[in-house]
Amino acid sequence: MQTHKAKRIEIIIEAPLTRRLTDALKEAGVTGYTILPVRGGSGASGEWSRAGQVSTASGMNAVVCLIRPERQDALLDAAFKVVERHMGVVSITDAEVLRAERF
Repeated sequence: MQTHKAKRIEIIIEAPLTRRLTDALKEAGVTGYTILPVRGGSGASGEWSRAGQVSTASGMNAVVCLIRPERQDALLDAAFKVVERHMGVVSITDAEVLRAERF
């Protein structure tokens, strides 16, 4: 089966900023993404967890995009404008997809 080159970009961001991020991605031409709740982790600020929280509003979300490589810079520019002054991580991974016309 034939596969096609893609980029998987994952942005971990504070939950209250998720809508601002997805709006910026749409303005940059991103046509699809997936939002996943992040249950906990550890980083420069130490360990944290959503366990015991009544609301998810103060947690973190992962916004995952699969895009064509030539669209990467526009996505990263849009994402960085949202995350640059807030807690967050942006990672880029090479990926391969089926049905390239969907990306």
